[in-house]
Amino acid sequence: MNIRTLTIATRQSPLALWQANFIKDALQSLYPDLQISLLKMVTKGDKILDTPLAKIGGKGLFVKELENALYEKQADIAVHSLKDVPMVLPAGLTLGAYCKRHAPTDAFVSNTYKHLSDLPAGAVLGTSSLRRECQIRHHHPHLTIKSLRGNVGTRLSKLDADEYDAIILATSGLQRLGLNERIRHEIDDNLSLPAVGQGALAIECRADDDEILHLLAPLNHLSTRLCVLSERSMNHALEGGCQVPIAGFATINQDVLTLRGRVGSSDGKTLLKAERSITVSHTADDEEAVRRLGVVVAEELLAQGADQILKEVYGDDTNHH
Repeated sequence: MNIRTLTIATRQSPLALWQANFIKDALQSLYPDLQISLLKMVTKGDKILDTPLAKIGGKGLFVKELENALYEKQADIAVHSLKDVPMVLPAGLTLGAYCKRHAPTDAFVSNTYKHLSDLPAGAVLGTSSLRRECQIRHHHPHLTIKSLRGNVGTRLSKLDADEYDAIILATSGLQRLGLNERIRHEIDDNLSLPAVGQGALAIECRADDDEILHLLAPLNHLSTRLCVLSERSMNHALEGGCQVPIAGFATINQDVLTLRGRVGSSDGKTLLKAERSITVSHTADDEEAVRRLGVVVAEELLAQGADQILKEVYGDDTNHH
C-alpha cells in the first residue's frame, strides 16, 4: 500500500465528528501506519436552520461542500450518514464503502411521556422529517406536529425547554452520541418505517481512486450494502429526494431480502405500502437483482398513486434529486 496519509472530510456537528472518528478508528486498526486527519467543514445545511430542508434543496445541502473537497483533492474520503446522501452522486464520485448498519429505527424522546401512544390529543410532537410526520399522523391524527431543525443537541434542548411534549430522532444518532438514556422507546417499524439508508454510514470517494477504493474495501458490509442498494434504488425510481415522505427499509432473513416501501401524504390521510422479497446468494452478484427489486416496489407504489402525492410535495419544483 502506497498511501501514507488520508484526509477525511466531515461536517463539524458532534454527530458528524463521531461518525468521521468512528471510520478513522476502523481504518487505523486496519492500517496502523496510516496518518489520518480530519478536514472539518461547515455546510450550507448547517447554516440555514430556520427553513424546512425540503424548501431549500433537501439533504444534499449537507454533502456538497464535502464533495467539493473531494473534487479539489483537499480530502480523500467523506463520511456521511447514508440517509443524507442524494440518490444520484455527482460525476466522478462513488460510495466506496457501505458500513455495517447501526440501529435503523426512529426513537421516541420525551421528558413526560413513556410512549408515543401515551401522548394526549393536541400534544406537540417535533420532527423535521416528512416521512415521520405522514406515518405518525396516519396512526395518531390527534397530535400536533411541529417542525424541528438543528443538530441532536439543539433538538434535545428545545424539548427540554418545553417547546415540545415529545420529539422523534434517529435511534442511531442518539446511541452514537452516548445519549441512549434519552430514548423512551424505539418506534415499531410497522408504525414508522425507517428512511432509506437510515442507520448506515457510507464513505464517498473519487471513483477513479483505486488505491482508496482498495483501502476501503474491508469496511464494506455485504448484507447492509444489499439492503441499502435496494432501498436507494426504490427511492431513485420514485424520483424521491431525501426530504420527501418516502420510507424504505430492507432486511435479510437467512437467504431472503425483503424490501418494504411507503409513500404518504403529509396530512397522514393516505399511506401507500408495498412489499416484495427475493432470494439472495450473499455475493456481489446480488446487486443487480436487489436494484431491480427496488424498482419493482417503486412501480407498485406509483401504481397506487405515489406520483400524485410526490407532485404535491414538490409543488412546481422539479429539481428535487
